[in-house]
Order: sequence, then structure tokens, then C-alpha cells
Amino acid sequence: MGYLTPFFHLKVVSMRQLHQVIKRTGAVVPFNPDRITNAIYRAAVAVGGRDRQTAETLTHQVIQLLEENGLLDQIPTVEEIQDTVEKVLIENGHAQVAKAYILYRDERARTRRDRASRASAPSTNIPWEKIWHVLDWAVDHALHTTAALNERIQRNEMPEIIRESETAYQEDVDTAVEMIAGRSRTVRMVIVSGPSSSGKTTTTIKINQHLQHLGCKLVTLNVDNYFYDLSLHPKDEFGDYDFETPQALDLDLINQHLSQLTAGQEVQIPHYDFKTGARTAETTPMRLAQNEILLIDSLHGLYEGMTSSVPPEQKFKLYLEPLFQIKDSRGNYARWTDIRLIRRMLRDATHRSYDPSQTIEHWHYVRSSELRNIIPHIQQVDFIINSAMPYELPLYRHKMLDQFTFWAEKYQNDPLRQDAYERAVRVRDLLSEVLPFPDDSIVPADSVIREFIGGSIYSY
Repeated sequence: MGYLTPFFHLKVVSMRQLHQVIKRTGAVVPFNPDRITNAIYRAAVAVGGRDRQTAETLTHQVIQLLEENGLLDQIPTVEEIQDTVEKVLIENGHAQVAKAYILYRDERARTRRDRASRASAPSTNIPWEKIWHVLDWAVDHALHTTAALNERIQRNEMPEIIRESETAYQEDVDTAVEMIAGRSRTVRMVIVSGPSSSGKTTTTIKINQHLQHLGCKLVTLNVDNYFYDLSLHPKDEFGDYDFETPQALDLDLINQHLSQLTAGQEVQIPHYDFKTGARTAETTPMRLAQNEILLIDSLHGLYEGMTSSVPPEQKFKLYLEPLFQIKDSRGNYARWTDIRLIRRMLRDATHRSYDPSQTIEHWHYVRSSELRNIIPHIQQVDFIINSAMPYELPLYRHKMLDQFTFWAEKYQNDPLRQDAYERAVRVRDLLSEVLPFPDDSIVPADSVIREFIGGSIYSY
């Protein structure tokens, strides 16, 4: 792997003596050595290494050192284990992996501090000007609180709410198209980015259609074909693979192909088989003509390491987010990440037969990657599209409230599922305040919401 070289001289020790760990919350949870292995392997992946066997070997050494220091005679804390991991990595010459591990650990600590002091200073990662316009629109249309939304539903105004919401979204799409067309002489790549389930796929299709009417031809590069084989992905102690990190993609090959494509050269696009979890020998030739623009719909489109081979002036960066501006009865704004969580559950169930409980249990990975690789780049984009539809909530109340109520009870006393529990409670409380609207047939067939609930005229 280059960054982790096996150490075969290590003494393999028994892990049966260490049974429990004290979390930062004070909760005592079962010890799982896979958590150490996965943390080491994740840090290695971040710097280009992919040798899980060595990560497992180093885990044995971490536990051996804990034993030598007498920490196995008591219940160790997470901090004590992490300190030992850093020591083992550094002493065995894995400086780059140790740095990645330390940076990630520091980032998590900073995130915890930020949560504690969030009210003291505004975040630089939030598009305040855009949010102001969205809030102003919500107030003008009496959609800024759950109570106001319910009043309009009771007045049988759901069709009007849908029409108003779709019109606002379409105006954003039209503005983006006009901006891209105005730079068509220099732009060689349009990047449609945003966090999971923000509506990138539908919006990309719409932008493509509109630009073609203006004489611009777009060619889509599906970066999913650049995934590394599944066996090389990091995973956690529950067996969940982390697809949310940019390092899950072959960034070197992507940049090589982007540089060649924007220079007018032909490349061979790989093929990734999601059923087998591996890239195959099959490839597809691709070349950009003089009048064509490369279109990338990617979760990590704003991550500089993905498109660093293309000059900034040749890129147009578009960002999507459901910028909901609606308060509940306690004065709390609906969280955008919670709306996207619901969307992803519905989409995965509709299109992928994926158990929604797996989505909520995996969501902390999604959110962690967003906070590292997507959200910090919002201020660099050329335009932001708001994909929020206030009428989503009445639809989701009917479809999902019972499940979130179930999860809130299921995870309540599970310290390993604290994140899932907090999200379940928050979404349950929000949906409980909204009147249900079970008939989704009035949602337009080309709506971005159809990407998640099904019934779209587009093929995904």
C-alpha cells in the first residue's frame, strides 16, 4: 500500500481481556477491536493507502500496548485508546497515516466544541444571503411555520402550495441556466454538487434540457464508475461501507481523464458494477467536441481534489440544498439534513429496495463527510439552487411518521445508536406537528420530489 507496511514481528495478543469502553458521554459500551482497525484504515485511505491487513496488525499492537500500560485492568476511555493509536502509528513510521488520524480526531473535537458554542458566532459555511431570500419568500407565502402551513392545508390550498414551491425552484434553475449560457465560451465543465438527496440528479436533467434549447450541448461524466473495488472501502464495526468519502473514488484517474477531456482528447471511461462491487475490464470511449461542455453530477463536485486538473475559469460550480425556512411550535427551524434523510430513505426504498433503518444508522457517515468535504466549499460556488418544497412535509408525515416514532423508541437506550436516536426524535417531533396529506398524485411528474417518492417522468 505504501503508507502502511506490514509488521510481521508483532506479538499477537488476546483481545478477550478488554470488554468495555467509556465513551465521552460517560456511557459504557462493549469494546469492539474493529473500531480501532476501521479508524486506522480510514486514516490510511485518506492518504492513499489501502492495506486493511496491516491495519488489523496495528490494532493488535494497540491492544498489546494498552495491556503493557495496565489499562486493561480498568475500563479505558475513548481518549486513552485514541492516544495509544497515535503512539503506535508514529512509532511504526506511519507519519502520514498518523497525521490523517490526528487531523480527523481534532476535527471531531472541534465539531463538538462548535456545537456547544454555536450561538456565539455565525457560521461561514451557511449562505446567509440566499437563506434570507428563501425566508422572505416563505413569510410572503405563509409557509414559514408549521402552524401557517397547517392553516393553508386546512383551507384546501395544497395545490397552490405545490404550484408556488415548484415555481420558486424553477426560477432558480432558470437563473443557473442563464449564467452558464453567458459563460459558454470559456466554461468546459459544469459541476452540479450538493449533499446527499439534495435533488442533484433531477436538477442536472433539467439544466441539461434547458441548455440544449440554447444551443449548448452537455455530456455527462458519471463519476460513480470511478469507485474503488468494494473490498478496498473502509467500513465500520456494523459492516457498513463508507461510500461518502471522496477517497472512495479513484481521484487520480478522474483528474487524468478530466484534463484529457477538456483538452479534446479521447479517454476510456471505466465501468463499475454495483452488484459485484468491482470495476470491470469494460470501458467506454469518450471525447468532448468543441461545442460540448462536460457535466458532472457529484456529491463531491466541490471537493478540490476531484477536479484540480481543470483550471478554475473553465468550471461553473452549482450547489443544491433544500434550504427549508420553516419553524416548529418551539421556534426551531427544520434542519436541512433531516429533510434529506427522509428523502434518501424514500428514494432508497423506492429505487433500491434498501431498508430505511440502515439509512438512519448510516447517516452519521453521510453527515460527517458532508461537513468535511462539501459544506466548507459553499462560498466558492457560482450559484445556489434551493430544492426545498414546503409541501414535502405533509407528504412525509403520512409516509414516514410511524417509522420515525418506532426508531425513537428502538434506539432510546442504545449508546451505540445515539446519533440515530437523536435524529429520529427530531424528525418525529417535526412531522408530528404537520397535517398529513396522503395523496401525492398532485405532485408534478417532473418535480424534484419525484426523484425520491417515485413516479417521475425522468429515468434515474
